[in-house]
Amino acid sequence: MKQEIIIAVKNRDLQVLSFGDKFEAGKGTYRVITKCKAGFMCSSDVEANSAIQAFRRYKPKAIQSIAYLLESGHPVTVYARNGKKVWASECFLRDIEVGDINQDLHNTALYNQAQYQAVNAKSWASKAYVMNETNQEIITE
Repeated sequence: MKQEIIIAVKNRDLQVLSFGDKFEAGKGTYRVITKCKAGFMCSSDVEANSAIQAFRRYKPKAIQSIAYLLESGHPVTVYARNGKKVWASECFLRDIEVGDINQDLHNTALYNQAQYQAVNAKSWASKAYVMNETNQEIITE
């Protein structure tokens, strides 16, 4: 069962890419475009179990886009960034954690304290765009 994406604050700089129920970027090849220290764009194809796993292999600030390569070889963008503007697919937003954003993306549209509160994010390991479980201790006597 897929978790529902929660967007607490309307943000014109964050665009959610929805490809419908038939598309889910999972295990496969991802094309990652990064900006190197010299300022040039570099393209890498990596094998990963999910888009967030491919994302975590690089410095978040350097990543310009991530695309899932279909069996036909056509890329489907799951994450793209230009300055503070971000385009992210639902499958990417389901997996991104507060720590991924706070590390280097705090000046992008992904960072939002109201968003974290809306999904009960309590630590950097909490999900940023899906509801987190609240751990309430049951006291038994």
